[in-house]
Amino acid sequence: MSYLLLQVPVQDTGNHFPLAFTLVYVVGFIAAVTIGSIAWYNSKRPPGWENKERPDIIPKVEKE
Repeated sequence: MSYLLLQVPVQDTGNHFPLAFTLVYVVGFIAAVTIGSIAWYNSKRPPGWENKERPDIIPKVEKE
């Protein structure tokens, strides 16, 4: 029975990045691109885009 206490657990020494960190980076990148696109469309139009229509998927944000 005492031999069970002497066993050393096997540790994985491989270098692999945790999946949770990868998912945080991917979701954060998608959120940043989405929020940045909405902000860009709601800002002053760049030269040549003054008369272009706003895409339907971009919400209109009113200035206060």
